[in-house]
Amino acid sequence: MSEIIISVKNISKNFRRYHHPADRLKELLLPGRSYAQEFWALKNISLEIPRGHTLGIVGKNGSGKSTLLQIIAGTLRPTAGEVKVQGKVAALLELGSGFNPEFTGRQNVFFNGRLLGLTQAELESKFEAIWAFSEIGDFIDQPVKTYSSGMFVRLAFAVATSINPDILVVDEALSVGDEAFQRKCYARIQDIQAQGGTVLFVSHSASTITEFCDSAVLLDHGELLLQGSSKLVISQYHNLIYAAATQTESVRQSIRQLNQTASLQNPLELDEDTLTSTQIIESQLEAPSATSAVSQSTHSMGVLKSGEAYIPGLVPKSTIYYDSHGAIIESPGLTTLSGDPVNFLIRRKKYIYTYTVKFNEPATDVCFGMLIKTVSGLSLGGASSHPPLQGIARIEAGTIFKVSFTFQCLLQPGVYFLNAGVHARKNDRYIFLHRLIDAAMFRVQPLSDLCATESVDFLIEPAIEQLEIHLAEAN
Repeated sequence: MSEIIISVKNISKNFRRYHHPADRLKELLLPGRSYAQEFWALKNISLEIPRGHTLGIVGKNGSGKSTLLQIIAGTLRPTAGEVKVQGKVAALLELGSGFNPEFTGRQNVFFNGRLLGLTQAELESKFEAIWAFSEIGDFIDQPVKTYSSGMFVRLAFAVATSINPDILVVDEALSVGDEAFQRKCYARIQDIQAQGGTVLFVSHSASTITEFCDSAVLLDHGELLLQGSSKLVISQYHNLIYAAATQTESVRQSIRQLNQTASLQNPLELDEDTLTSTQIIESQLEAPSATSAVSQSTHSMGVLKSGEAYIPGLVPKSTIYYDSHGAIIESPGLTTLSGDPVNFLIRRKKYIYTYTVKFNEPATDVCFGMLIKTVSGLSLGGASSHPPLQGIARIEAGTIFKVSFTFQCLLQPGVYFLNAGVHARKNDRYIFLHRLIDAAMFRVQPLSDLCATESVDFLIEPAIEQLEIHLAEAN
């Protein structure tokens, strides 16, 4: 077990809210009578985070994410419970926290740096690097109250990460600013991760959480509903936020039950669904020693003449079914161009992802969609059947559609997952009539002579040309 660097035990946080400012004075003048309404932002939260771990924190607005981070960072005290944090903490919480708006950027670098524990000499040696990273130019000598939100974050992030923190806390701050600077920040975070730093990361971006975080937690109304792999937590988070209002509490309860099951194991470990599916594939692909075994294996797998295959056991165990709002998606799966079922694919060949949709109610402005993701849940790409606001004008109740997306498999060997969704306008807003997360999965066959790297095959053609030869001069 890695060293625990953050330990949160049964913490709760209560805020007292007053309807009118005068109520505070009344409470002081009339002891024994309360005019405040209690609001529990956190309720009995427990977490243990190992050194070097990156934890994502997700939840709807008001779920308690920022309160939890402020308690860990030491800017708030819990009403009850115990918090233990080891090492230097750098926190990017509320925009501009720790900065004096009347000070210049330069003055705030030294002011905030001292708060983070750096000496004057250390700050002087680091100042040029901080300034260069922030990319704010001559504004460094202007009061920060004149800064845009993006400039604020640039400077705050540059200062916070300059101390090489043991723990970096980021609360949605990187959603501000242009994409180029965001990528620069993420690269800095990866550098902190590589050096063994611990990162707590709040973001509403599902792909960011799944890509950067080792695990995640889901907060809702101050309660920790679920702790587990990033992919598992994000899928349940989406299930919660897209649930119908009448189904929200039942969804919460199902997530609680899932968390109780997960807590029997190490909650920070990745879920086992994908591993189990991969083991099924590998066991079915083992070369049999007898001719009869070859025949039996070939029949059960559905091996095609081309070398592709359909493996019955290659089925996701993490499928999330959204509530239906007038449509139902059925029979998602992959086929070859000739219509044969397939889920064991060959690189650079074309396949068809298909599903049917039955409409139980009339629908307007309808479009269909698909998405391909990695094992970690990172979105690689997808498509919609129609451009935005140009969907099928009207579909009557009782209609059934077959939806097909033909794509070229430009993916590296590995396991991938597919989503399916039908989107329409209802009551003057666009919603999912139905959606399946991890509706199907497939594996791209491994190759021994592969030169391409990472997840996507960009059809790169390497070329090497020797230009000249330098011979050693003879003595």
